[in-house]
Amino acid sequence: MKKAVITGAAGFIGSHLVELLLEQGFQVVAIDNMANGQFDNVELFKGNPLYTFLNIDLARDFNPDIFKDAEYVFHMAALADIVPSIENPLKYHDANVNATIRVLEACRKYVPKKIVYSASSSCYGIPDFYPTPENAEIRPQYPYAFTKYIGEQYVLFWGKLYQIPVISLRYFNVFGPRGRTNGTYGAVFKVFLSQKLHNRPLTIVGDGTQTRDFTYVTDIARANLMAAQSELRDEIINIGTGNPQSVNYLAQLIDGSKVTIPKRPGEPDSTHAEVTKAKKLLGWQAEVSFEEGVKIMVENIEYWRNAPLWDPASIEKATALWFKYLSKN
Repeated sequence: MKKAVITGAAGFIGSHLVELLLEQGFQVVAIDNMANGQFDNVELFKGNPLYTFLNIDLARDFNPDIFKDAEYVFHMAALADIVPSIENPLKYHDANVNATIRVLEACRKYVPKKIVYSASSSCYGIPDFYPTPENAEIRPQYPYAFTKYIGEQYVLFWGKLYQIPVISLRYFNVFGPRGRTNGTYGAVFKVFLSQKLHNRPLTIVGDGTQTRDFTYVTDIARANLMAAQSELRDEIINIGTGNPQSVNYLAQLIDGSKVTIPKRPGEPDSTHAEVTKAKKLLGWQAEVSFEEGVKIMVENIEYWRNAPLWDPASIEKATALWFKYLSKN
């Protein structure tokens, strides 16, 4: 029986990877401390004899025997979002860096065939080049981006020093079902779909012409499995569509009225993945179109019923620290 360990398995992306691996016949050990995970994403797989869920904080002491006989380890566990990382950078360092080191140490004891690290394209900050290649200058703008990049560097260093096969995937703007419905202001889909559901205008940042390389979550899960099963090691690979879409176009597809709010500092006008390495080395490319993904999200809009409902005033309050600190960069 092939065994895979997934950290952050009750999260948005992690739950989709759990689903894919179970379909492929893997024995899945799912780890999450439920800081960002959702219990619904655990309940989805209860009763499956191949699924084991463990509520563990990886930044604390844990039994490394969890990783024994794991063929693949997918390290997805992390704290996300911009403002909370500015408010509490030590918490983010603990979750995104210290926990990563503890996972790596467990893998040093029980060497898997591959560790796949979930990195973030936010490490590029505001890049000079579009599409942005993997060798672009690293310019993180806030602690979340910085700590995810530090975690990536630890993974690559541990891999080289201790001869552990590792690969890092830098995700671009992941979207899809099972996103977090918590109270943090952040992902545009969470904001827009809640507003649409409550017949409120969609809050467009700036003029809405900014573009994002929106990548559907099942494509991200598939990239992880392909990376694990490949012969590649010590590689950093962008995972995106290479076909960015504007926020205005997203609003058009959702079909909501609009209201504008001030453009935010520290945000690029575009995210646009250079995907040559993903195609040539990994043999991966996105399969779910932006339009198809948005349609699925809108068809399941009731999922966002309990998500926070944002308006310009509440967004201004929630992003005060964002403007206070990032405007100085």
